[in-house]
Amino acid sequence: MLAPLDVVPPARFGRAMLAHFPLEPGAVYLNHGTVGVTPLAVMRARSAILDEIERHPARFMIRELMTLGMSEPPPTPRLRAAAERVGAFLGACGDGLAFVDNATSAINAVVRSIELAPGDEILVHDQAYGGVVRAIAFLARERGATMTRCALPFPARAPEDFVAAVERAITPRTRLALLDHVGSETALVMPLAAMAAACRSRGVAVLVDGAHAPGAIEVDIAALGVDWYAANLHKWAFAPRSCGVLWAAPERREGLHPGVISWGVTSGDWLQEFDWTGTRDPSPWLAAPAALDFMRDVLGVAAMRTHNHDLAWWTGNVPQPAQGISNRVKATLQGWKNVQQVDGDKDVIPGVRAISTPGHTPGHTSYLVGSGKKPLLVLGDVTNIPLLFVRNPGWQAVFDTDGALAETNRRKIIDRAMVENLTVTGYHYSMPGAGTFKKDGNGYAFVPVKA
Repeated sequence: MLAPLDVVPPARFGRAMLAHFPLEPGAVYLNHGTVGVTPLAVMRARSAILDEIERHPARFMIRELMTLGMSEPPPTPRLRAAAERVGAFLGACGDGLAFVDNATSAINAVVRSIELAPGDEILVHDQAYGGVVRAIAFLARERGATMTRCALPFPARAPEDFVAAVERAITPRTRLALLDHVGSETALVMPLAAMAAACRSRGVAVLVDGAHAPGAIEVDIAALGVDWYAANLHKWAFAPRSCGVLWAAPERREGLHPGVISWGVTSGDWLQEFDWTGTRDPSPWLAAPAALDFMRDVLGVAAMRTHNHDLAWWTGNVPQPAQGISNRVKATLQGWKNVQQVDGDKDVIPGVRAISTPGHTPGHTSYLVGSGKKPLLVLGDVTNIPLLFVRNPGWQAVFDTDGALAETNRRKIIDRAMVENLTVTGYHYSMPGAGTFKKDGNGYAFVPVKA
Protein backbone atom coordinates (compact mmCIF):
# COMPACT_ATOMS: atom_id res chain seq x y z
CA MET A 1 0.00 0.00 0.00
CA LEU A 2 1.20 3.51 -0.80
CA ALA A 3 2.28 5.59 2.18
CA PRO A 4 -0.35 8.29 2.80
CA LEU A 5 0.42 11.98 2.95
CA ASP A 6 0.29 13.35 6.48
CA VAL A 7 -2.70 15.51 5.48
CA VAL A 8 -4.79 12.38 5.00
CA PRO A 9 -6.92 10.95 7.82
CA PRO A 10 -6.20 7.38 8.93
CA ALA A 11 -9.81 6.96 10.05
CA ARG A 12 -13.23 8.18 9.05
CA PHE A 13 -14.51 11.18 10.95
CA GLY A 14 -18.08 11.79 12.02
CA ARG A 15 -20.19 9.39 14.06
CA ALA A 16 -17.57 6.65 13.91
CA MET A 17 -15.45 8.77 16.24
CA LEU A 18 -18.07 8.71 19.01
CA ALA A 19 -16.60 5.40 20.17
CA HIS A 20 -13.51 7.27 21.32
CA PHE A 21 -15.35 9.76 23.56
CA PRO A 22 -17.45 9.46 26.75
CA LEU A 23 -20.29 11.69 25.52
CA GLU A 24 -23.82 10.77 26.57
CA PRO A 25 -25.91 9.13 23.82
CA GLY A 26 -27.60 11.65 21.56
CA ALA A 27 -25.39 14.55 22.60
CA VAL A 28 -24.27 16.89 19.83
CA TYR A 29 -21.36 18.59 21.53
CA LEU A 30 -20.42 21.93 19.99
CA ASN A 31 -18.53 23.57 22.86
CA HIS A 32 -15.18 21.84 22.66
CA GLY A 33 -13.41 25.20 22.52
CA THR A 34 -14.70 26.18 25.97
CA VAL A 35 -14.78 22.87 27.84
CA GLY A 36 -13.07 20.18 25.80
CA VAL A 37 -14.09 16.52 25.89
CA THR A 38 -11.32 14.17 26.98
CA PRO A 39 -10.99 11.02 24.83
CA LEU A 40 -11.46 7.70 26.59
CA ALA A 41 -7.87 6.63 25.87
CA VAL A 42 -6.56 9.79 27.54
CA MET A 43 -8.90 9.29 30.50
CA ARG A 44 -7.48 5.80 30.94
CA ALA A 45 -3.92 7.13 30.81
CA ARG A 46 -4.74 9.70 33.46
CA SER A 47 -6.43 7.07 35.63
CA ALA A 48 -3.29 4.92 35.48
CA ILE A 49 -1.21 7.91 36.59
CA LEU A 50 -3.54 8.55 39.54
CA ASP A 51 -3.32 4.88 40.53
CA GLU A 52 0.47 5.08 40.45
CA ILE A 53 0.48 8.22 42.59
CA GLU A 54 -1.71 6.63 45.26
CA ARG A 55 0.53 3.58 45.56
CA HIS A 56 3.16 5.86 47.16
CA PRO A 57 2.13 9.55 47.09
CA ALA A 58 5.16 10.94 48.91
CA ARG A 59 7.68 9.20 46.68
CA PHE A 60 5.86 10.19 43.51
CA MET A 61 5.13 13.82 44.40
CA ILE A 62 8.35 14.73 46.21
CA ARG A 63 11.02 12.51 44.65
CA GLU A 64 9.84 11.66 41.12
CA LEU A 65 7.56 14.44 39.89
CA MET A 66 9.95 17.40 39.96
CA THR A 67 13.15 18.84 41.39
CA LEU A 68 11.97 20.17 44.73
CA GLY A 69 15.26 20.65 46.51
CA MET A 70 14.19 18.53 49.49
CA SER A 71 15.76 15.29 48.27
CA GLU A 72 18.07 13.96 45.59
CA PRO A 73 16.65 15.15 42.25
CA PRO A 74 15.32 12.42 39.95
CA PRO A 75 17.33 11.70 36.77
CA THR A 76 14.37 12.86 34.66
CA PRO A 77 11.59 14.57 36.61
CA ARG A 78 8.25 13.41 35.27
CA LEU A 79 6.91 16.91 34.74
CA ARG A 80 9.99 17.82 32.73
CA ALA A 81 9.66 14.68 30.58
CA ALA A 82 6.04 15.61 29.82
CA ALA A 83 7.11 19.19 29.09
CA GLU A 84 9.64 17.95 26.54
CA ARG A 85 6.92 16.07 24.66
CA VAL A 86 4.55 19.03 24.72
CA GLY A 87 7.34 21.44 23.81
CA ALA A 88 8.25 19.43 20.73
CA PHE A 89 4.61 19.56 19.64
CA LEU A 90 4.54 23.34 20.05
CA GLY A 91 7.90 24.11 18.47
CA ALA A 92 9.65 24.88 21.74
CA CYS A 93 12.18 23.31 24.08
CA GLY A 94 10.82 21.75 27.25
CA ASP A 95 13.12 23.85 29.45
CA GLY A 96 11.20 26.92 28.34
CA LEU A 97 7.80 25.48 29.16
CA ALA A 98 6.00 25.47 32.51
CA PHE A 99 2.71 23.71 33.21
CA VAL A 100 -0.12 25.85 34.56
CA ASP A 101 -3.82 25.35 35.15
CA ASN A 102 -4.88 27.33 32.09
CA ALA A 103 -3.92 30.18 29.78
CA THR A 104 -5.63 32.76 31.99
CA SER A 105 -3.50 31.83 35.00
CA ALA A 106 -0.39 31.98 32.82
CA ILE A 107 -1.28 35.47 31.58
CA ASN A 108 -1.92 36.60 35.16
CA ALA A 109 1.51 35.30 36.17
CA VAL A 110 3.27 37.21 33.38
CA VAL A 111 1.49 40.52 33.98
CA ARG A 112 2.07 40.30 37.74
CA SER A 113 5.78 39.70 37.12
CA ILE A 114 6.32 42.73 34.86
CA GLU A 115 7.51 45.95 36.39
CA LEU A 116 5.04 48.71 35.56
CA ALA A 117 5.17 52.37 36.55
CA PRO A 118 2.30 54.85 36.81
CA GLY A 119 1.36 55.98 33.31
CA ASP A 120 2.65 52.84 31.57
CA GLU A 121 0.27 51.20 29.10
CA ILE A 122 -0.74 47.63 28.31
CA LEU A 123 -2.21 47.27 24.82
CA VAL A 124 -5.13 44.86 24.42
CA HIS A 125 -7.15 44.42 21.22
CA ASP A 126 -10.94 44.48 21.08
CA GLN A 127 -11.32 40.78 20.20
CA ALA A 128 -9.44 39.53 23.27
CA TYR A 129 -10.96 37.04 25.70
CA GLY A 130 -13.13 38.80 28.28
CA GLY A 131 -11.68 37.09 31.34
CA VAL A 132 -8.16 38.08 30.32
CA VAL A 133 -9.22 41.66 29.58
CA ARG A 134 -10.67 41.98 33.07
CA ALA A 135 -7.54 40.52 34.64
CA ILE A 136 -5.25 42.94 32.81
CA ALA A 137 -7.46 45.93 33.63
CA PHE A 138 -7.34 44.94 37.31
CA LEU A 139 -3.58 44.35 37.40
CA ALA A 140 -2.84 47.59 35.53
CA ARG A 141 -5.08 49.58 37.87
CA GLU A 142 -3.24 48.16 40.91
CA ARG A 143 0.00 49.79 39.77
CA GLY A 144 -1.31 52.98 38.26
CA ALA A 145 -0.85 51.74 34.71
CA THR A 146 -3.47 51.94 31.95
CA MET A 147 -5.00 49.32 29.69
CA THR A 148 -5.48 50.72 26.19
CA ARG A 149 -7.60 49.12 23.46
CA CYS A 150 -6.83 48.45 19.82
CA ALA A 151 -9.66 48.01 17.28
CA LEU A 152 -8.88 45.11 14.95
CA PRO A 153 -10.66 44.99 11.57
CA PHE A 154 -13.80 42.90 11.38
CA PRO A 155 -14.74 41.31 9.11
CA ALA A 156 -11.14 40.44 8.34
CA ARG A 157 -9.83 41.14 4.86
CA ALA A 158 -6.05 41.33 4.84
CA PRO A 159 -3.34 40.38 7.39
CA GLU A 160 -1.57 43.71 6.95
CA ASP A 161 -4.70 45.48 8.24
CA PHE A 162 -4.20 43.77 11.60
CA VAL A 163 -0.55 44.79 11.73
CA ALA A 164 -1.41 48.40 10.86
CA ALA A 165 -4.08 48.51 13.57
CA VAL A 166 -1.56 47.42 16.21
CA GLU A 167 1.06 49.87 14.97
CA ARG A 168 -1.39 52.78 15.20
CA ALA A 169 -2.29 51.89 18.79
CA ILE A 170 1.29 51.80 20.15
CA THR A 171 2.41 54.90 22.03
CA PRO A 172 5.72 55.82 23.72
CA ARG A 173 4.16 54.58 26.99
CA THR A 174 3.23 51.09 25.70
CA ARG A 175 5.18 48.47 27.64
CA LEU A 176 3.29 45.26 26.82
CA ALA A 177 0.95 44.08 24.07
CA LEU A 178 -1.44 41.17 24.52
CA LEU A 179 -1.99 39.47 21.16
CA ASP A 180 -4.14 36.45 20.33
CA HIS A 181 -3.09 33.54 18.13
CA VAL A 182 -6.65 32.36 17.48
CA GLY A 183 -9.43 34.73 18.49
CA SER A 184 -11.74 33.19 21.10
CA GLU A 185 -14.79 35.09 19.81
CA THR A 186 -14.11 35.06 16.06
CA ALA A 187 -11.87 31.98 15.58
CA LEU A 188 -9.69 34.14 13.31
CA VAL A 189 -6.10 33.00 13.00
CA MET A 190 -4.20 36.22 13.59
CA PRO A 191 -1.05 37.20 11.62
CA LEU A 192 0.76 36.81 14.92
CA ALA A 193 4.39 36.83 13.80
CA ALA A 194 3.93 40.05 11.83
CA MET A 195 1.98 41.73 14.63
CA ALA A 196 4.62 40.69 17.16
CA ALA A 197 7.43 42.00 14.94
CA ALA A 198 5.67 45.37 14.71
CA CYS A 199 5.49 45.53 18.52
CA ARG A 200 9.02 44.43 19.27
CA SER A 201 10.52 46.77 16.67
CA ARG A 202 9.02 49.56 18.79
CA GLY A 203 10.35 48.17 22.06
CA VAL A 204 7.03 46.64 23.16
CA ALA A 205 7.08 43.18 24.76
CA VAL A 206 4.57 40.63 23.43
CA LEU A 207 2.43 38.28 25.50
CA VAL A 208 0.36 35.82 23.47
CA ASP A 209 -2.99 34.34 24.43
CA GLY A 210 -2.79 31.06 22.55
CA ALA A 211 -5.63 29.37 24.43
CA HIS A 212 -7.27 28.02 21.27
CA ALA A 213 -4.22 27.32 19.14
CA PRO A 214 -2.59 24.00 20.23
CA GLY A 215 -4.15 21.18 18.26
CA ALA A 216 -6.40 23.46 16.21
CA ILE A 217 -3.52 24.85 14.15
CA GLU A 218 0.18 24.20 13.84
CA VAL A 219 2.08 26.11 16.52
CA ASP A 220 5.78 26.93 16.21
CA ILE A 221 6.46 29.17 19.19
CA ALA A 222 10.15 29.62 18.43
CA ALA A 223 9.32 31.06 15.00
CA LEU A 224 6.80 33.64 16.24
CA GLY A 225 9.22 36.12 17.78
CA VAL A 226 7.24 36.66 20.99
CA ASP A 227 8.24 37.04 24.64
CA TRP A 228 5.66 34.84 26.36
CA TYR A 229 3.13 32.33 25.01
CA ALA A 230 0.21 31.10 27.16
CA ALA A 231 -1.93 28.21 25.94
CA ASN A 232 -4.41 25.49 26.86
CA LEU A 233 -4.06 21.81 26.06
CA HIS A 234 -7.51 20.84 27.38
CA LYS A 235 -9.36 22.28 24.39
CA TRP A 236 -8.20 21.25 20.90
CA ALA A 237 -5.24 19.18 22.13
CA PHE A 238 -7.46 16.71 24.07
CA ALA A 239 -5.61 16.80 27.41
CA PRO A 240 -7.60 16.36 30.65
CA ARG A 241 -8.74 19.48 32.50
CA SER A 242 -7.09 21.56 33.58
CA CYS A 243 -3.93 21.62 31.53
CA GLY A 244 -2.23 24.77 30.32
CA VAL A 245 1.33 25.82 29.50
CA LEU A 246 3.38 28.98 29.71
CA TRP A 247 6.41 29.46 27.49
CA ALA A 248 8.93 32.23 28.16
CA ALA A 249 11.81 33.38 25.99
CA PRO A 250 15.20 32.80 27.67
CA GLU A 251 15.68 36.49 28.44
CA ARG A 252 12.19 36.67 30.03
CA ARG A 253 12.50 33.84 32.56
CA GLU A 254 14.35 35.67 35.31
CA GLY A 255 11.85 37.39 37.57
CA LEU A 256 8.91 35.39 36.22
CA HIS A 257 6.80 34.01 39.09
CA PRO A 258 3.61 31.96 39.33
CA GLY A 259 0.46 33.39 40.85
CA VAL A 260 1.05 31.34 44.02
CA ILE A 261 4.44 31.84 45.67
CA SER A 262 5.85 28.83 47.51
CA TRP A 263 9.11 26.95 48.22
CA GLY A 264 10.67 27.56 44.82
CA VAL A 265 10.82 31.34 45.10
CA THR A 266 14.30 31.19 46.67
CA SER A 267 15.63 28.55 44.29
CA GLY A 268 16.50 30.87 41.41
CA ASP A 269 14.84 28.33 39.10
CA TRP A 270 11.64 29.62 37.50
CA LEU A 271 10.55 26.11 36.46
CA GLN A 272 10.85 24.85 40.05
CA GLU A 273 8.62 27.73 41.13
CA PHE A 274 5.91 26.84 38.62
CA ASP A 275 6.24 23.07 39.08
CA TRP A 276 5.50 23.29 42.80
CA THR A 277 3.06 25.91 44.07
CA GLY A 278 1.67 23.52 46.68
CA THR A 279 0.05 20.11 46.68
CA ARG A 280 -2.17 19.62 43.65
CA ASP A 281 -3.08 16.99 41.09
CA PRO A 282 -0.38 16.71 38.37
CA SER A 283 -2.18 14.00 36.38
CA PRO A 284 -3.65 16.29 33.67
CA TRP A 285 -0.15 17.53 32.79
CA LEU A 286 1.37 14.06 32.90
CA ALA A 287 -1.41 12.74 30.66
CA ALA A 288 -0.84 15.45 28.04
CA PRO A 289 1.55 13.22 26.03
CA ALA A 290 -1.20 10.58 25.83
CA ALA A 291 -3.43 13.25 24.30
CA LEU A 292 -0.77 14.00 21.70
CA ASP A 293 -0.55 10.27 20.96
CA PHE A 294 -4.33 10.15 20.47
CA MET A 295 -4.21 12.99 17.95
CA ARG A 296 -1.34 11.39 16.06
CA ASP A 297 -2.37 7.73 16.12
CA VAL A 298 -6.17 7.84 16.08
CA LEU A 299 -7.10 11.09 14.36
CA GLY A 300 -4.05 12.13 12.41
CA VAL A 301 -3.11 15.68 13.38
CA ALA A 302 -3.16 17.24 9.92
CA ALA A 303 -6.24 15.21 8.93
CA MET A 304 -8.12 16.41 12.00
CA ARG A 305 -7.29 20.02 11.17
CA THR A 306 -8.35 19.60 7.57
CA HIS A 307 -11.64 18.00 8.60
CA ASN A 308 -12.40 20.75 11.11
CA HIS A 309 -11.45 23.47 8.64
CA ASP A 310 -13.78 22.00 6.03
CA LEU A 311 -16.66 21.75 8.48
CA ALA A 312 -16.21 25.36 9.51
CA TRP A 313 -15.91 26.46 5.90
CA TRP A 314 -18.99 24.79 4.49
CA THR A 315 -21.28 25.28 7.48
CA GLY A 316 -20.18 28.70 8.68
CA ASN A 317 -19.98 32.14 7.18
CA VAL A 318 -17.92 31.65 4.05
CA PRO A 319 -15.60 34.62 3.38
CA GLN A 320 -16.85 36.94 0.65
CA PRO A 321 -14.25 35.99 -1.99
CA ALA A 322 -15.26 32.32 -1.79
CA GLN A 323 -19.04 32.61 -1.43
CA GLY A 324 -19.55 31.99 -5.12
CA ILE A 325 -17.86 28.60 -5.19
CA SER A 326 -19.41 27.67 -1.84
CA ASN A 327 -22.93 28.43 -3.04
CA ARG A 328 -22.41 26.58 -6.32
CA VAL A 329 -21.15 23.46 -4.54
CA LYS A 330 -24.00 23.51 -2.02
CA ALA A 331 -26.60 24.00 -4.77
CA THR A 332 -25.13 21.19 -6.86
CA LEU A 333 -24.92 18.67 -4.03
CA GLN A 334 -28.49 19.38 -2.89
CA GLY A 335 -29.78 18.03 -6.19
CA TRP A 336 -27.79 14.81 -6.06
CA LYS A 337 -28.76 11.57 -4.36
CA ASN A 338 -26.60 8.94 -2.70
CA VAL A 339 -23.68 11.33 -2.20
CA GLN A 340 -21.00 9.82 0.02
CA GLN A 341 -18.29 11.96 1.59
CA VAL A 342 -14.79 10.61 1.13
CA ASP A 343 -12.46 11.32 4.02
CA GLY A 344 -9.00 11.34 2.56
CA ASP A 345 -6.85 8.27 2.09
CA LYS A 346 -9.55 5.82 1.12
CA ASP A 347 -10.48 3.63 -1.84
CA VAL A 348 -13.46 5.24 -3.54
CA ILE A 349 -13.89 2.17 -5.72
CA PRO A 350 -11.39 -0.63 -6.37
CA GLY A 351 -8.43 0.89 -8.17
CA VAL A 352 -9.29 4.52 -7.36
CA ARG A 353 -7.84 5.95 -4.17
CA ALA A 354 -8.56 9.43 -2.81
CA ILE A 355 -5.72 11.63 -1.52
CA SER A 356 -6.65 14.72 0.51
CA THR A 357 -4.91 17.83 -0.91
CA PRO A 358 -6.88 20.82 0.43
CA GLY A 359 -5.87 24.42 -0.02
CA HIS A 360 -6.98 25.35 -3.51
CA THR A 361 -10.46 24.59 -2.23
CA PRO A 362 -11.59 23.11 1.10
CA GLY A 363 -11.74 19.36 0.66
CA HIS A 364 -9.76 19.44 -2.60
CA THR A 365 -8.91 15.84 -3.45
CA SER A 366 -6.46 14.14 -5.79
CA TYR A 367 -6.82 10.56 -6.96
CA LEU A 368 -4.50 7.64 -7.54
CA VAL A 369 -5.97 5.57 -10.37
CA GLY A 370 -4.89 2.02 -11.16
CA SER A 371 -3.94 -1.02 -9.11
CA GLY A 372 -0.80 -2.04 -10.96
CA LYS A 373 2.79 -0.98 -10.60
CA LYS A 374 2.30 2.28 -12.53
CA PRO A 375 -0.84 4.01 -11.27
CA LEU A 376 -1.80 7.46 -12.57
CA LEU A 377 -1.89 10.36 -10.12
CA VAL A 378 -4.70 12.79 -10.99
CA LEU A 379 -3.85 16.07 -9.28
CA GLY A 380 -7.03 18.01 -9.92
CA ASP A 381 -6.17 21.71 -9.49
CA VAL A 382 -3.23 21.32 -7.11
CA THR A 383 -0.84 23.05 -9.52
CA ASN A 384 -3.27 25.72 -10.80
CA ILE A 385 -1.53 26.78 -14.06
CA PRO A 386 1.14 24.05 -14.25
CA LEU A 387 3.47 26.05 -16.48
CA LEU A 388 3.86 28.58 -13.64
CA PHE A 389 3.09 26.81 -10.36
CA VAL A 390 5.16 23.65 -10.91
CA ARG A 391 8.26 25.78 -11.43
CA ASN A 392 7.21 28.18 -8.65
CA PRO A 393 5.42 26.03 -6.03
CA GLY A 394 5.59 28.83 -3.46
CA TRP A 395 3.31 31.05 -5.52
CA GLN A 396 -0.28 31.43 -4.39
CA ALA A 397 -3.20 32.12 -6.69
CA VAL A 398 -6.13 34.40 -6.03
CA PHE A 399 -8.31 31.32 -6.55
CA ASP A 400 -6.71 29.45 -3.62
CA THR A 401 -9.04 29.52 -0.63
CA ASP A 402 -6.08 28.84 1.70
CA GLY A 403 -2.88 29.84 -0.03
CA ALA A 404 -0.46 28.58 2.59
CA LEU A 405 -2.16 25.18 2.79
CA ALA A 406 -2.31 24.99 -1.01
CA GLU A 407 1.45 25.56 -1.20
CA THR A 408 2.18 22.98 1.49
CA ASN A 409 0.14 20.26 -0.16
CA ARG A 410 1.40 21.19 -3.64
CA ARG A 411 4.97 20.56 -2.54
CA LYS A 412 4.06 17.35 -0.69
CA ILE A 413 2.14 15.78 -3.55
CA ILE A 414 4.85 16.68 -6.10
CA ASP A 415 7.55 15.27 -3.79
CA ARG A 416 5.51 12.10 -3.43
CA ALA A 417 5.08 11.79 -7.18
CA MET A 418 8.85 12.04 -7.64
CA VAL A 419 9.69 9.57 -4.88
CA GLU A 420 7.22 7.00 -6.24
CA ASN A 421 7.98 7.83 -9.89
CA LEU A 422 4.31 8.39 -10.63
CA THR A 423 2.86 9.53 -13.92
CA VAL A 424 0.66 12.55 -13.24
CA THR A 425 -2.07 14.53 -14.90
CA GLY A 426 -4.45 17.24 -13.80
CA TYR A 427 -6.34 20.36 -14.77
CA HIS A 428 -4.78 22.78 -17.29
CA TYR A 429 -1.95 20.50 -18.42
CA SER A 430 -1.08 21.01 -22.10
CA MET A 431 -0.98 18.08 -24.49
CA PRO A 432 -0.06 15.30 -24.09
CA GLY A 433 -1.47 16.14 -20.65
CA ALA A 434 0.52 13.59 -18.63
CA GLY A 435 4.10 13.28 -17.46
CA THR A 436 6.41 13.18 -14.47
CA PHE A 437 8.05 15.72 -12.17
CA LYS A 438 11.73 16.39 -11.56
CA LYS A 439 13.52 18.82 -9.24
CA ASP A 440 14.57 22.09 -10.85
CA GLY A 441 16.32 24.63 -8.62
CA ASN A 442 13.95 25.80 -5.88
CA GLY A 443 10.98 24.41 -7.79
CA TYR A 444 10.13 21.56 -10.09
CA ALA A 445 9.83 20.83 -13.80
CA PHE A 446 7.10 18.88 -15.57
CA VAL A 447 8.39 16.34 -18.08
CA PRO A 448 5.66 15.31 -20.59
CA VAL A 449 5.40 11.66 -21.55
CA LYS A 450 6.77 10.79 -24.95
CA ALA A 451 4.17 9.88 -27.55
